[in-house]
Amino acid sequence: MSTLPRTETIHPEHAGLDRYDTPRLVRALVDDQLVAVAAVQAVAEGLARAVDAAEPRIRAGGRLLYVGAGTSGRLGALDSVELGPTFDWPAERAVALIAGGPRALVEAVEGAEDDAVRGAADLRARVPGPSDVVLLLAASGATPYVMGALQAAREAGALTIGLANSPDAPLARDAEIGLVLDTGPEVISGSTRLKAGTAQKIALNAFSSSLMVRLDKVYGNLMVDVRATNAKLERRALRLTMLATGADAAAAGAALQAAGRRVKVAVVMLKAGVGADRAEELLQAAQGSVHHALASPPPR
Repeated sequence: MSTLPRTETIHPEHAGLDRYDTPRLVRALVDDQLVAVAAVQAVAEGLARAVDAAEPRIRAGGRLLYVGAGTSGRLGALDSVELGPTFDWPAERAVALIAGGPRALVEAVEGAEDDAVRGAADLRARVPGPSDVVLLLAASGATPYVMGALQAAREAGALTIGLANSPDAPLARDAEIGLVLDTGPEVISGSTRLKAGTAQKIALNAFSSSLMVRLDKVYGNLMVDVRATNAKLERRALRLTMLATGADAAAAGAALQAAGRRVKVAVVMLKAGVGADRAEELLQAAQGSVHHALASPPPR
């Protein structure tokens, strides 16, 4: 008989959970989340290796492909979607696959996670290649759908990064970079939407945000590669431009207007004293780095 993943074992401290009063119940659930933070801290060096391995592939035009089932699949989809508004990352270069397809984002699709053949087929349909980075997520570390996708990713030569929550997980063992977020048993036994999911969310956030910083999507610690597409983002773009340059609202607003509401272009315009076209040229020559663009020779 196979050994249960640690995420499925009974928590030794909360056998009487259903008899707790409400303050104690809430406190038990909240306090247990602290384990998720510690679990990610324990693999921080591994996450850094994953970022460094992913960067040259993504710079070469590769994609981030997320694969998961259930909660893990939804967390992968969330990370992929948020890269667009945060870093102006193209949607076609952050693709999420979830067992059961898009319907599984909003409802349970029973049995879909048990289909390794489908996992492999879904990934192959995206035509992965050596420049792609495949992030594979499974609390148990053995979900068949995810393992099938892992095999297909390896065959295609893509970089594979596995995130599991159980020690000795096949996913962590067989991925090129395998990380175990050892969160242990859940307060509600087997409910990996709790701290196992929290740990995956933190790890994904740290990985993708670090990768975007390495890709020059940030100036200092300012989110300058945002494109203002609604009123909230327009206010944010104005504030970021003012913070990055020291310009007043009028000057920052005018630069943003000329820059097509692109913060990065507006920042180079104001700091280098150039027009929008020249700012774009400088950024292109500097591969998107504001620091390097500003270090370029001034215009004639």
